[in-house]
Amino acid sequence: MPETTVTELTTEVEWRAAYPVMAELRPIPEEQYMTYLRTMADEGYRLFGLFEGDDLLAVGGVRISTTFYHGSHIWVYDLVTREDRRSEGHGETLLAHLEQWGADRGCAVIELASGLWRDDAHRFYENRMDYERYCYTFKKDLHE
Repeated sequence: MPETTVTELTTEVEWRAAYPVMAELRPIPEEQYMTYLRTMADEGYRLFGLFEGDDLLAVGGVRISTTFYHGSHIWVYDLVTREDRRSEGHGETLLAHLEQWGADRGCAVIELASGLWRDDAHRFYENRMDYERYCYTFKKDLHE
């Protein structure tokens, strides 16, 4: 079995190659994905891919920011493993890499939000990755 590696995806070619995996979590048209991703990258968003050989199995998108309540921290915006390769430890490997990446850059905390309906994801974060469920995130649509 080929070794798995995690690599930061930095070029538009790599971003496009990641689209089919990301679309499993964020089902938006590819050109909208690219437009958003360009803007997000300008704002500090970083996209990582977990590969088995040349095969992309999972992607994770993060940004480092600073707040009064966490100081410097890493926020995970996106984390998804290809549906046909889930429950094989790839999400755990990628998230552990992102944790270390943040720690190496002086972050004290890693944080993410997960939809209320995503029970499997919640079990993964709490039981496998030892994350604490500690708050709610609220939203309000401004253009209704």
